[in-house]
Formats: sequence, C-alpha cells, structure tokens
Amino acid sequence: MKLGIGLGSGILSIVIIFIIYFILKQPSSNCVASLKHKTKEDKNIEAFVMHYGSLSTKRYKYSDIKKMTNSFKVKLGQGGFGQVFKGKLSDDRLVAVKVLNSSKASGQEFINEVASIGRTSHVNIVILLGFCYDHKKRALVYEYMPNGSLEKFIHSDKAMKTSENIGVNKLYEIALGIAYGLDYLHRGCNTRILHLDIKPHNILLDEDFCPKIADFGLAKLYSRKESIVSMLEARGTIGYIAPEVCNRNFGVVSHKCDVYSYGMLLLEMVGGRKNVDAGVGSDRMIGSILHEINV
Repeated sequence: MKLGIGLGSGILSIVIIFIIYFILKQPSSNCVASLKHKTKEDKNIEAFVMHYGSLSTKRYKYSDIKKMTNSFKVKLGQGGFGQVFKGKLSDDRLVAVKVLNSSKASGQEFINEVASIGRTSHVNIVILLGFCYDHKKRALVYEYMPNGSLEKFIHSDKAMKTSENIGVNKLYEIALGIAYGLDYLHRGCNTRILHLDIKPHNILLDEDFCPKIADFGLAKLYSRKESIVSMLEARGTIGYIAPEVCNRNFGVVSHKCDVYSYGMLLLEMVGGRKNVDAGVGSDRMIGSILHEINV
C-alpha cells in the first residue's frame, strides 16, 4: 500500500514539474493570447512601435491612462475616431487624452498621429507627450489646451456662448500662427507632412490663444524631394477638402491641398459661420464659397 502511494506521489511530482517547466518555457500569457488573435493591423502597429521606440514620446500602459484621467471622469470633446478626456500627469501637468474608438479608428490613424507629431517641434503644432497601445486599447496624450478649439470662437452660435470675445486682432494673430505651423509642416521638417484635415475643430488654443495644429490622423508623410503625394483614397472633411484630393482631374495632390483647406478656414473666420451644411450637400457649399468671394 505504501509502495503504491509513494509511486503515485512520485508520478504526480513529475507531472507537476513537467507542467511548471512547460509554462516557464512559453512566452507570457498575454503574448500567447495576442499572437492567436493578432490581425495584420495589430502586427503593423507593433512593428511601428518597435521601430519608433527610440522617440522621446513616452509609451504608457492602459492602467496609466485610466489613472491620469481619473477613470475618464472629465470629457473634453468627441471626434469621429474617439473621445478626449482631461488628465493630469504625475508632475501635475494637465493633459488631454484622446482615447481612440477601436471600432471606428483604424491602426493607420494611430500610426499617423505618433509618426507625424513625433517628428515635430514648433510653437504652432500641438505637442504629443505620449501614447498607449495595448492591443485594442489605444490612446494619445497631448499637452492641454485650456481654450479648446478655434471652432467655438468663430461660429456665431457657439461664439455667443463663450465668456470672452477674442476680437479681430486676435483672430488675425491666430490665422498667422496657423500659417506658420503649416509652413513648418511643409518645409521645416526633415520629412514633409501633409495634414489633409485643416479645419477650425483641429486648431487648438492655449491660455494665450496661441494656435496649435492638432489631429494628424489623416496626415501623409513624404520626402522633401517629392512635390507630389501618392494617395489611394480621398481624405479630409467636406467644406475644407481640396478638389484634387477627391478627383485627380483637378490636379495632383500636394502641399497646396492644405493651403486650400487653410483658405476655407479663413473664410469661416471672416464670415463667422460654417462653409457648408453637411446635411445639405455640395451645391450649398459651392454657393457659399461663391458668395464669400463676391463679397
């Protein structure tokens, strides 16, 4: 009887040792799970993160994102690809945390943001302080802009609700700052950056109303030697997008597309209203543009 018990115990010990050895030889459980369910997009992002790991942009865990936003307590706004929350870093600096919606935002938007803003350093370009990539959980950490977007200061229905009227002179300074920022993206970077979504909503204002170009989710990077940008699909927002982005019969895609969008933004700043009602259609947009030009 004792011999049987001893033999059984010995076999059980060997089995346990074998299981422990097998587990230790395997990658972490998270890696195993992720490998089983990784899509081509996930692999592209992982490759990108590893390639750009030397950037000064800090990588955060999702638990860090939850902590700095106090479990996403204060919502600052919402866009097509995610929500923005107010947060605070360990050194008490305020930040804006953009949490990407995994069901709407593709991995390319995430890569565009990190790759493009990570290369910039200009007073009129928003600073990307860090990012989070934890499989389907993606977030971007930006410097906090207390005055929000330019949109609420130039559209009459929203401008009336703001506590301060920034005035014509300040609007002129803002327009000039945006132009400086665009010139830097097109000519000041080692790798040229085509933003492709210049509009009031993507112009953020700091405490002194200094404008900073933000949201590089649709951006396109290209060499300084190139003057024409290759694109497979149209990018941008109705009312601001250049005609050649939608139809090559109008011309080639280049930095001039951002200049066109900037011109449409200026029309809004001067007119105090949107260039197009998205629910009406392109005829309304064209009529609005012609009206502004004639005036």
